[in-house]
Amino acid sequence: MPLSGLEIYKLLPKTNCKECGFPTCLAFAMKLAAKQAELAACPHVSEEAQAALAAAATPPIRLITISSDGRKIEVGNETVMFRHEKTFYHEPGLLVRVKDTQPLEEFEEVITKAASYSVERVGMKLNVSGFAVENVSGDPALFAERVEALRARADLPRVLISKDPAAMEAALAKLQGTVPLLYAADKDNWQAMAELAKKHNLPLAVRGQNDLTALANLVEQVKQAGLEDIVLDPGARGPVDTLISLTQLRRLALKKNFRLLGYPIITFPGEGAASEAEEVVLAAQHIAKYGGFIVLDRFDPATMYPLLTLRLNIYTDPQKPIQMEPGIYEFGEPTADSPLLTTTNFSLTYFSVAGEVESSGKPCWLLVCDSEGMSVLTAWAAGNFDAEVIAKMVKQFNIEEKIAHRRIVIPGLVAVISGELEDELSGWEVLVGPREAVDLPVYLKLWHT
Repeated sequence: MPLSGLEIYKLLPKTNCKECGFPTCLAFAMKLAAKQAELAACPHVSEEAQAALAAAATPPIRLITISSDGRKIEVGNETVMFRHEKTFYHEPGLLVRVKDTQPLEEFEEVITKAASYSVERVGMKLNVSGFAVENVSGDPALFAERVEALRARADLPRVLISKDPAAMEAALAKLQGTVPLLYAADKDNWQAMAELAKKHNLPLAVRGQNDLTALANLVEQVKQAGLEDIVLDPGARGPVDTLISLTQLRRLALKKNFRLLGYPIITFPGEGAASEAEEVVLAAQHIAKYGGFIVLDRFDPATMYPLLTLRLNIYTDPQKPIQMEPGIYEFGEPTADSPLLTTTNFSLTYFSVAGEVESSGKPCWLLVCDSEGMSVLTAWAAGNFDAEVIAKMVKQFNIEEKIAHRRIVIPGLVAVISGELEDELSGWEVLVGPREAVDLPVYLKLWHT
């Protein structure tokens, strides 16, 4: 059972030295109990206390990393069921599965397309995380050849899928210097797979049959064989079964501190779907609840983009929105007569406005105000994007030295502040722009000096 905050406090030095970053040892103990602090932050804890507090200091879900050529996927170390309780730390990897029975040309084409796929959103590059290659043929030599072909075209993190330890060994010979995930140990082959994973110091996925008790027993056997880096596949595949299984696994790890199931989860949405549309829906469910490695059977840019966007939205810290640096931004080659627009520094708002301004072809100045990362209407409601804030930004960034006119365009959603802003900016004319960024190109065509 996990220790309570008071039980942990009794084992701490009680010096209240504040070197851990908290005002008292009791406050630190409460954070340890909530899995929101690391025991290593206390420089004075005794060795005896360290041993006693090991369970309290260890994250409830083990961190697992797979990597290749500097690219890595890290999953685990989560501490909450819902991101609004704190945040989610490690976003799931979205991997594309290829099979060694596919014609070589098709095999390489899928890899090339998926590996080269990249899309920008709110200033961030979104890409496929890696690949899973499956030994459908049962031929170790062919499996090794395809793994080598995969590495030659896309040196991204990998999951190796085979029930045959000999095939795994042949594939691993082609992947020296990398850390793939081995999938999977089951009730029949777990001893050989655990031995192989331990020999190469690699993480191992353990597959169940939609029975969490049996899965926990299998994990215990693998752990007793000396392996700690484990990934769970509960064996569920349909939408309802996976939702129930993945939620139960998360609750058992976080709420019950059940260490045997305190590991990241691998899912295969394509195996529970009858069509590409169903696979995408199921993959979206796994992103939200609570997949770690999500292996897709199909790659299509039209469906990958919404999954990457969903992942970005869910795994953005709700307490720290993605923000732009406040300042004055140039579009095109603006002159002293070019329009001056203003908006907040919430990244999604900025890039929505920036995209429309660029598409208009009209050179512009854009004043990005510090709204603590809030969108226009939210920032206005919070008092972070009002007349006083905008006027302060105009003066802070010396806007009057950049433009000859004295006109500023504010978003239509905050038209109510136009009078107050004219009072704050003496001699300025405040123009009310469109409510939506998509209408900016038409608005800017009507601009005249």
